[in-house]
Amino acid sequence: MANKVSKQRTIREEISLEGVGLHTGKEVTLTFKPAPVNTGYVFRRTDLEGSPEVEADVNYVVNTQRGTNLDKKGVTIQTSEHVLAACVGLEIDNLYIELNAPEPPIMDGSSKFFVEALEKAGTEEQEEDRDEFVVTDIICYRDDNGSEIILMPADEYQVTTMVDFGTKVLGTQNASIEHISEFKTEIADSRTFSFLHEIETLLEHGLIKGGDLNNAIVYVDKEISENTLEKLRVAFDRDDISVKPNGILDNLTLHHPNEAARHKLLDVIGDVALAGTRIRGKIIATKPGHFINTEFAKKLAKVIKAEKRNNVPKIDLSQPPLMDVNDIMNTLPHRSPFLLVDKIYELTDSHVIGMKNVTMNEPFFVGHFPGKPVMPGVLQVEAMAQTGGILALKSVPDPENYLTFFMKIDNVKFKRQVVPGDTLIFKLELLAPIRRGICQMQGYAYVNGQLATEAILMAQIVKSK
Repeated sequence: MANKVSKQRTIREEISLEGVGLHTGKEVTLTFKPAPVNTGYVFRRTDLEGSPEVEADVNYVVNTQRGTNLDKKGVTIQTSEHVLAACVGLEIDNLYIELNAPEPPIMDGSSKFFVEALEKAGTEEQEEDRDEFVVTDIICYRDDNGSEIILMPADEYQVTTMVDFGTKVLGTQNASIEHISEFKTEIADSRTFSFLHEIETLLEHGLIKGGDLNNAIVYVDKEISENTLEKLRVAFDRDDISVKPNGILDNLTLHHPNEAARHKLLDVIGDVALAGTRIRGKIIATKPGHFINTEFAKKLAKVIKAEKRNNVPKIDLSQPPLMDVNDIMNTLPHRSPFLLVDKIYELTDSHVIGMKNVTMNEPFFVGHFPGKPVMPGVLQVEAMAQTGGILALKSVPDPENYLTFFMKIDNVKFKRQVVPGDTLIFKLELLAPIRRGICQMQGYAYVNGQLATEAILMAQIVKSK
């Protein structure tokens, strides 16, 4: 599956919200601020000396009780998921999230107010391409309690949640979005929820100081005593509290019949954002929760890191190429037996991806080596350079009248042998804009999904006589 290149986005201007933290009960001001390319989501604690930063990184997750909590060198961020879900839902890539307390304001228990603030601030496109993890293989995480998250290939980011609470008042529910653009209208206003028995425990431990009946749906899953009702009246500062026929405490009206499943979907998006990379694939989450969400995000982050390390281009070799060998010969002066690139699959102003099928008919196998055919490393570098030549000559209007000459090769590493039957994939990326005909590129050659050769190449574009 080829990448659909899109640009990173941030907000146009800063904007603030005020409220209280659900668990701390502390007044807090949250300010969204624009951030440069490749920043990602970064929390700042402005109430602490030096305004220390905590990146939205799954490696900083320390606790998932009643929310996803981060800690970096003693600096904490509590209940990060609702804010992060809003950022992902609006397809914002880079953002500073400033807080003057450990926890974002709970607002109404959803992402709605964060979405509205970010939309009011406006978004703008940035110069760098968006980094996107394109799912090609199924990634799965299961726990011993029947919870499971599966990530599979899809044309865009999709999420399905399936929840089963095993109670009559709130049984099995499902929720899905097929396009991330649906987050604003279908998911953002879905509020957090809890069962009555959990509320009682939290009240006893003083853990919902900022709670009221406007920011959490409370499902009554047991007989409610007058003593409990009195405790709730005091906790929520209400003269009267009752249970509605649908089993929800007091007069709060559901936004959606399956609001609980939708909020779980919101949590999945916010927690998986901690993997640090936008996803193109479909998540199916069965009985999700903050613990399994973040454990899955840790596994996903490792997979993404490994892929970035290998940096294997995602191309479909069965599709027609951008340039075949005849098109290549119309650009490059090389000819058989020294033309070492067969097809070009991607070509932009900053990178090129090409391919060579290595066969036993290559003339160099006659002497390198008899009985043990191995493609010489210097020819792999030459093949990379020829692929890079396509990129370099794209900068001139009449490439057939120019040649490219090697000036320098640095940091060459040979990691795997290339033998007959292998398919070499080349990727060359400009390290700097081409100036005065000087072109510097980072080159990679891959075989069987593994990095075989890498080098930094410098060449000069010269007009042929």
